Amino acid sequence: MYPYIHITFDEFTGEKIKKSEAFSVIQNHLSDKSSANAKRLKADVVKDSQSLKRFYTLKFHNRHREVITGTYLSHVLKQGKAIAANNRQRKLYSNGAGQGNRSSTTWTHVAFEHPATFDTLAMDEKKKREIKKDLVSFSNGKEYYAKIGKAWKRGYLLYGPPGTGKSTMVAVMANFLNYDVYDLELTTVKNNVELRRLLIETSNKSIIVIEDIDCSLDLTGQREEKKKKKKKDDKNEEGDPISAMSKNEERKESEVTLSGLLNFIDGIWSACGGERIIVFTTNH
Repeated sequence: MYPYIHITFDEFTGEKIKKSEAFSVIQNHLSDKSSANAKRLKADVVKDSQSLKRFYTLKFHNRHREVITGTYLSHVLKQGKAIAANNRQRKLYSNGAGQGNRSSTTWTHVAFEHPATFDTLAMDEKKKREIKKDLVSFSNGKEYYAKIGKAWKRGYLLYGPPGTGKSTMVAVMANFLNYDVYDLELTTVKNNVELRRLLIETSNKSIIVIEDIDCSLDLTGQREEKKKKKKKDDKNEEGDPISAMSKNEERKESEVTLSGLLNFIDGIWSACGGERIIVFTTNH
């Protein structure tokens, strides 16, 4: 109540689509490491029992409005980002069934500690320099991408027989840029809506890896072959309802499409987040 002012920092923006950067950096600022220096920020994380939302509230006297909104909040955000950078441990994410909800998938992670670097990579030195130059150019390209009106993303296609170093190259790129890695298994994603949610949840400064892209998506030619096979199976199962039910369960496959994937990579949803590298691999 007046003369006190309250500012709320919600954990998520929009309809719980994306985590708020402000919430995360304030959380860092209030961590054990920084609490000794956080003498003025009197904020508590609050759980709204009705909507299960978490948020921080900042309360201050009206006479301090100019200081709080002018310099102090900027200081908190800057310090929170610095703490996150210093404490950051890179992660390897994978998508799988969510706990208690088998109908959707979610990200889980482990620490990313792959030892591969460009120094240990068996590759032509000239090609190494070209790739390193391209990666550095991308990581420093925020203003360039904004200037040309494109999403801050970069794509690579790695191809070759198994054992030729495609996965190792991804690890080398991640170590070189200090990025997290998201190993996206498309066959476990139910549909394009779920795929979009997973991709939006990925963080900046990350590499999204989709292996065996030609086998993971239901491409046009594959769909036609499956339709023919389904018609043939349906005829054989007309007199056997039990067998038909069993087959229907087996056919509950991913409905992710190539257009759904491309919509995030280069379509209207591509502007959600930045500084992401997307790597496709194929054995052909």
